[in-house]
Amino acid sequence: MMADLELQLDPSVAREDLCRFIAACYYEPGPEFVEEGLFDSMVEAARRIDPALAALAAPIGGHFAAQDLEALLVDYTRLFLGPIAPLARPNGSFWLGGETTLMQDSTMAVQALYQEGGFDIDAAFHELPDHVAVELEFLYLTIFRRNEAERNGDIRALREMTRLQRRFLAQHLGAWIVPFTQAVKDGAQTAFYRDVAALTERFVQSTAAVTGA
Repeated sequence: MMADLELQLDPSVAREDLCRFIAACYYEPGPEFVEEGLFDSMVEAARRIDPALAALAAPIGGHFAAQDLEALLVDYTRLFLGPIAPLARPNGSFWLGGETTLMQDSTMAVQALYQEGGFDIDAAFHELPDHVAVELEFLYLTIFRRNEAERNGDIRALREMTRLQRRFLAQHLGAWIVPFTQAVKDGAQTAFYRDVAALTERFVQSTAAVTGA
């Protein structure tokens, strides 16, 4: 029982949780965000990691609840889908390649890292593999696997997963998260997406610092 409590309070485990919760915010907004307690869980996880992250997470749920769902859907569409050109394209290849063409070499490279990490994208997910939600979910997997290796005393697995996480953050998500989140903050009409962008940027940067990326 004590071991379970210690695991729940472990900041490293909280980092796993917060990564998943942030990733969820980049899917189409719906009532399930509130019904499933996403925002309360996000604040609690952030609080266990760093007060600065908790401060960024705290207003997100209130801004979601205060906003009409239709307005959130409009903002989500404007930012990430189009109709002509999204204001904040949520794909790494756009920001890393400096072109409007997607599925560039960087997309192939991140897929190779996914394969190396044993990460499979859900067949029901129809976005490109370098979508911000997917890259955050892969980051979650690397955090989880690092934590698992550390708990098991598996030094080899810990080193391998740490190297993989560093490469991923240095070459992919960490390399494009700042211009992407800035575009979200500049283009968003709702406080919800501005807040999510600020939390995302701080979280990715803090994870890179912890990992040594």
